[in-house]
Amino acid sequence: MIQTAAMMAEQRVHESLWDGAMTRLVKIGTGTLATTGKCLDRCFPSGPVIVIADSNTYQAAGQAIDQHLRQYGREVLEPYVFEDNDLYAEYRFVERLQKFLAGTDATPVAVGSGTINDLTKLASHLCGRPYMVVGTAASMDGYTAFGASITRDGYKQTMSCPAPLAVVLDLDIIAQAPREMNAAGYADLIAKIPAGADWLLAEAAGVEPVERESWKLVQDNLREWVGDPTGIRRADRTALAGLVEGLVMTGLGMQRANSSRPASGADHQFSHLWDMQHHTHQGATPMHGCKVAIGTLASTAMHEQVLASNIQHLSTEENSIRTHWPEWEIIEQAIRNDFPDASLAEQVLQQSRDKYLKASELVQRLQRLKAGWPELCVRLRDQLIPASTIQEMLAQAGAPNMPEEIGISRQRLQKSYKQAQWIRSRYTVLDFILEAGWWTPCIDNLFKPGSFWGKKQESGSHG
Repeated sequence: MIQTAAMMAEQRVHESLWDGAMTRLVKIGTGTLATTGKCLDRCFPSGPVIVIADSNTYQAAGQAIDQHLRQYGREVLEPYVFEDNDLYAEYRFVERLQKFLAGTDATPVAVGSGTINDLTKLASHLCGRPYMVVGTAASMDGYTAFGASITRDGYKQTMSCPAPLAVVLDLDIIAQAPREMNAAGYADLIAKIPAGADWLLAEAAGVEPVERESWKLVQDNLREWVGDPTGIRRADRTALAGLVEGLVMTGLGMQRANSSRPASGADHQFSHLWDMQHHTHQGATPMHGCKVAIGTLASTAMHEQVLASNIQHLSTEENSIRTHWPEWEIIEQAIRNDFPDASLAEQVLQQSRDKYLKASELVQRLQRLKAGWPELCVRLRDQLIPASTIQEMLAQAGAPNMPEEIGISRQRLQKSYKQAQWIRSRYTVLDFILEAGWWTPCIDNLFKPGSFWGKKQESGSHG
């Protein structure tokens, strides 16, 4: 059963590769760690190699990979292991690894998950060489993604760099990962539900058309991949095969689009915002997928507010739009107030400025949305899973499903809606409700007593 699921996952991934894809080889299965040497030979037939890991991933798989490659007959340099307690995807670690790699001609073999993969991906690119990755957890969708999500000068951004040539994912290793890591990956995957809805909304607004091949890679089998949350919690290898497939396919979707749009909407903007604010909970930074879990609920709940709104209340007259639409100077001052760090504020201002339209320019967009509303609502309803259902699925997978579980109060969450809208130029449901003049009623409806965010916290829901 497990091998069948793994074989099907690997087969569907390879059937999805295309001429020109950055990633050429993906191995998914049990015991696939032992295929690393063969995968390396196929993509990197000559030259030395070096394992890149952190102290945890080196113990989980890095040491075994290093020994395997030496026994396989490859020239293997001494492994590069990050020992830092504060290691995360930050540019200073990229620079450190880049400097080290520049002194060698070795092919990097990243052994780890999100942080190690992103650091190695960007450092390898800056050194002008490809790399491969051996994943140790199904914790995020970045293994096969174009670009690395890196914090630089306090600002979380996706930096352009190629995906790995080869990816090895051993379900035995992934099943041994801390439970919360695979739960975080599940949350990152289910986020593609509202992210897809945001893309549909952006297309309907005439902002960004849906790229059909990328959409299919991410969305066609998404319900299947997220369909066994309790299996993820149990570390069931069959369920993990589906999760791994979904995360890999999502990365390929981003490769195809040369953008994170197929995988990221308002859901990720909440996570990136909290990263920029250096949010910690109980002395640690919550994992990316844990923050995305709450962002997914926040975004989905807002989509439900939009679908419940009366389109006849959407004004498309310029004078009426002016009554709710602020001049740029007002937005700029609000951003500077909320982001006191001047350099960070400038980056947020640039993102907001890139998507800002004057009231006179909004007329055509809102007219287009109003005219296409019936069709758009059908597409959005087909795309979305109810926020309450997603909340249950996250809990079943062992992922956070209440903001307090990652240290975010309801008051802060309410404020985060506007801040999340500011930090990215990408068009999402947050932009639509602001442009439509629906911000205040939608936010009020979400947080009033008995509403989605007005419900009392249920402690221990994913413990």
